[in-house]
Amino acid sequence: MVITCPHALGLAIPLVVAVSTSLAAKYGLLIRDRQAFEMAKDLQAVVFDKTGTLTKGEFGVTDVIPLVNTEENKVMAIAASLEVNSEHPIAEGIVNSAKKIGVEIPKVENFKAIPGKGVEGIVNNKKYKVVSPGYLKELGIEVNYEKVEKVKQQGKTVVFLIAENKPIAAIALADIVKEESKEAIKKLREIGLKCMMLTGDNKFVAKWVAEEIGLDEYFAEVLPHEKADKIKEVQKKYIVAMVGDGVNDAPALAQADVGIAIGAGTDVAVETADIILVRNDPRDIADVIKLSRKTYSKMFQNLLWATGYNSFAIPLAAGVLYGYGIILSPAFGAVLMSLSTVIVAMNAKLLKM
Repeated sequence: MVITCPHALGLAIPLVVAVSTSLAAKYGLLIRDRQAFEMAKDLQAVVFDKTGTLTKGEFGVTDVIPLVNTEENKVMAIAASLEVNSEHPIAEGIVNSAKKIGVEIPKVENFKAIPGKGVEGIVNNKKYKVVSPGYLKELGIEVNYEKVEKVKQQGKTVVFLIAENKPIAAIALADIVKEESKEAIKKLREIGLKCMMLTGDNKFVAKWVAEEIGLDEYFAEVLPHEKADKIKEVQKKYIVAMVGDGVNDAPALAQADVGIAIGAGTDVAVETADIILVRNDPRDIADVIKLSRKTYSKMFQNLLWATGYNSFAIPLAAGVLYGYGIILSPAFGAVLMSLSTVIVAMNAKLLKM
């Protein structure tokens, strides 16, 4: 009776659950659905929303293309000087990018907005403009540079810095890819998962982002109400996790086998998801999957020990080896029973990220 006391068997799973939940919280992973978390160990593919998940959701300079013999930093300094007084998203992107690389922004004089086309002003006693390609067409200026055409084909927004009505550089802007995204995709592929992306953007933008961070596949020009249907398509081939942050992602998060929300996302996305990444870092997705796999492994080890112990000790306590002079006393049975519980508890505590 002492031997069959099922302490170890009863504690085998709950102890691991408690330790893994505590570990997850410590590393910024909020588990809302335990069953979905345990399913994460079987995931075969992860589908990401683009804006706000893989990218920052804000304009930034991706390419500076000098058209004459001039330095990129000088181009950024002059462009930022002209745009610092503008409230346009493109202007904000140029100014923020210039500050990020640490260029000194000179003062601008006689600043003037060119409605719908750009801005102009005098920097270091010379007149400059930052304008759209349409403005160049109005001036009858054609810019046939291979690099400029390439960034246009990637779906990036291109503006030109001109001096005295002569283009001296092109500046390409796009939604900036998060620095963590490349590493996140690399980590997921290393543990055997397919990485995909859903976006409402055109195929050129989607292709550029996919190539930039190393995705296996992407779905472009997907309308908000079509996202859940795309997840269903992917589910025909794989066990799928969906990662998103916006209201539009909620149906897809609900449809996926495991829904993962970025903590900085909308309340709707967070409420719909099974797991929330509090730190807003896509690299944590690989940690979720690894922890799920390790948790399952610990559960299996504990169950194996608890059932194995009983399978061995019960017949021994019943006197199977009595004929050989081996008798298990109640006191020693109590020691074995307690030892099994201690081993299960210690094994659970050994769970690490």
